[in-house]
This record gives sequence, C-alpha cells and structure tokens, in this order.
Amino acid sequence: MKKRIGLYIAAWAALLALFNVIAFVSVGWAGEEKYTPSFWIGYSLISVAFVGQLLCALYAFKADSANKLFYNLSLVTTSYSGLIASFVFGGLCMLISPLPYWVGVILCAIVLVLNLLAVIKATAAVSEVSAIDEKIKTQTFFIKTLIIDAESLTEQAKSDEVKAECKKICDEIRYSDPMSNNALASVESQITIQFSALTEAVEADDCELVRAVVKNITVLLADRNKKCKLLK
Repeated sequence: MKKRIGLYIAAWAALLALFNVIAFVSVGWAGEEKYTPSFWIGYSLISVAFVGQLLCALYAFKADSANKLFYNLSLVTTSYSGLIASFVFGGLCMLISPLPYWVGVILCAIVLVLNLLAVIKATAAVSEVSAIDEKIKTQTFFIKTLIIDAESLTEQAKSDEVKAECKKICDEIRYSDPMSNNALASVESQITIQFSALTEAVEADDCELVRAVVKNITVLLADRNKKCKLLK
C-alpha cells in the first residue's frame, strides 16, 4: 500500500512540476502583460484542483479492503474529471491575460464549486455502497458459517453412510436462501441446536442418529426458506 501511494505521489509531483514549468516559462501574448490578476486566478484554480485530486487519491488508496478500494475508484475518477475541467477553464484565464479579474473569479468559483459537489456526491455514494456491503456480509454470516461447519463434518465422517448424510445436508444448506433476518432468529437458533447434535452424532459415528438429525435440519431449513420468501 505504501509503495502504491509513494508511486502515485511521485507521478502527481511530476505533473505538478510540469504544469508550473509550462505556466512560468511560456511567453505571454505579444504586447500583453502575462502576469495579470486573471493569470493568477487561473493558476490558483489549477493548483487547488491538483491538491484536491491528491487528497481524493490518498483517501481512496487507504481503503482497508479490496472491495472498498474498488468502490473508491469512482472518487478518483471524479477528481480526475475535476482536474481536467480546472485545466480547461483555469488555462483559459491564464492565456487570456486581459480578461477582467471578476470574470475569472466567477468562472473559477463555479468550476471549483461544481468539482466540490461532485466529490461530495461520489464520497456519499461510496459510503452508501460500503454500508450496504457490510450489511449483506452480516446477513449472510449464518448460512456461510453453516456451510463451513457442514463441510468440516463431511471431512470428519468415519463411515461412507455418515459422509453421505453430511454431504446431503451440506447441499441443502448451500442451496438455502443466504440472507438472514431478525425474524428468523427462532428457526436459526433451532438449526444451530440441531447442528450441535449432528456434530455429536458424527463424532460417535451413529448413522441412524445422523440420519434423524439431518432430517430435522432439512425440515428446519425448508421452514426457514419459506419465511425468507415471506420477508422479501
């Protein structure tokens, strides 16, 4: 992560240096003063856009997960668009040095505010999507945990008959509705209790007991799936 950020800052600094070289080495219009208020207004807009873009990029790259980094790419894209727009309008103010200062101020202020609103909107969208993603992870935790436990029991099974029953319940869980809900707490609690009984039966290698518990869990899973449909 630090290496990625370091490379990005190096590229950003190179572009900023190039902009400054072009801004101050290039000549103005023949017979016109180059460093007018309009020039400095345009220069300030582009410089602020550069800093804003870097801040957005650093915020995006500090994501603590691959999914959040992917979501944050929209923020980087938005800041790039704002930087390009600032180059266009700020560059016009710098080139057209006789431009009245108040025209440059109004033009650059509009561009700056629009860029800021776009960044705020992108940030809010990223936060909303991340919150939904975390909610989905929480709501699917129960079924994902059951699948892991069922696969573990299948590996622990000593006889082929018990292994077959474990595979059966593993498939039942895998094809169950993954989304959980507070309204399902009761039936999910019963499934958890039955799973504890199944674990003991598998450890004892009691095929008849395993078969009976698997049947109970299958009925409970079917009941849970029906309730899931009612909640949607």
